[in-house]
Amino acid sequence: MADTVLVTYGTTNGSTAEIAEVVADVLRKAGLSVESTPARSVTGVERYDAVVVGGALYAGRWHKDARRFVRRNRGPLAERPVWFFSSGPLDASASERDIPPVRGVRRALDRLGVRDHVTFGGRLEEGAEGRVAGMILRSGKGGDFRDFRAIEAWAEAVAAALTHT
Repeated sequence: MADTVLVTYGTTNGSTAEIAEVVADVLRKAGLSVESTPARSVTGVERYDAVVVGGALYAGRWHKDARRFVRRNRGPLAERPVWFFSSGPLDASASERDIPPVRGVRRALDRLGVRDHVTFGGRLEEGAEGRVAGMILRSGKGGDFRDFRAIEAWAEAVAAALTHT
């Protein structure tokens, strides 16, 4: 059984952080000790028994903080159970079908032996940072497409794997 789990994420406007907090809460309810923190703030993973990494998707790439975290911690991540999630589609597609990981995430999955990856819908609302976000919002394609029941169900599967239930 894993005792201490890191849930870390790369986000710009907070949607992925909110997903990470839901994942962390589910893991805590399963009796695990969980730390949830932005990927840019993590100095190492050696003290964790397992790691969940989330990244917002921007133009077909994972958030730079998630990418850099994985690159910096490649060795230790390969030695422990790891799960990945992505967030980003600004439509219902993530709730309707399994969306495969983007190319860079797929490479990291394969190199590290990641246990699972899932893509959740994203959120983009008024006040979001960035020129591209503004263009998307002006085109009327913003909104909140996260499916919290699906997020909780995925986190419960991670918790079951970690607690061997």
